[in-house]
Amino acid sequence: MSFFNYTTKEIVLKIVYYGPGLCGKTTNVKHIYSATNDDTRGKLISLETQQERTLYFDFLPIELPEIRGFKTRLHLYTVPGQLFYSNSRRLIMKGADGVIFVADSQAERLEANLISMDDLLDNLAAYGYDIEKIPFVIQYNKRDLPNALPIDKLRSEINRWYPKVPDFEAVASDGAGVFECLKTVVKMILVDLKKTGK
Repeated sequence: MSFFNYTTKEIVLKIVYYGPGLCGKTTNVKHIYSATNDDTRGKLISLETQQERTLYFDFLPIELPEIRGFKTRLHLYTVPGQLFYSNSRRLIMKGADGVIFVADSQAERLEANLISMDDLLDNLAAYGYDIEKIPFVIQYNKRDLPNALPIDKLRSEINRWYPKVPDFEAVASDGAGVFECLKTVVKMILVDLKKTGK
């Protein structure tokens, strides 16, 4: 949940990028880092293997404009996509304010997307989160590839909550759709904060 530091007048929002291995979670965060001004971003911490798979998490703090006198910071995390890192994924989900699920649009990756979505639902439930209440966005990444499934097929298989859960097409490697997903989930979090009166 959102962290309010009344001494420093700062709100910290934790957003987690979730999805199967090599779907583009780290690519999203790296694009945000490269497109963000030096004075509004922190250090990008990324732990990767030689195969460029995130072992633990990527972490990128970003400052936003003030809200009611509070500085707002985003902490962006990615989870490792490989199934054997389930404990790490669950730990990273703790205290999440919003989730961006990054699906790989390639036809042969559909099953991996579905397994990862089920894993996300299990991890959210472990912390008492309701998928229909937590700010949640789905990104269909790699739309530029020739074997990408049609959006209608992906939506019917992955986004069973549509249209309540917004979804976006993306090509994270060139930045298409990346900020649309981030801005949408941040807006959803801020609307929730306003409702709760924080």
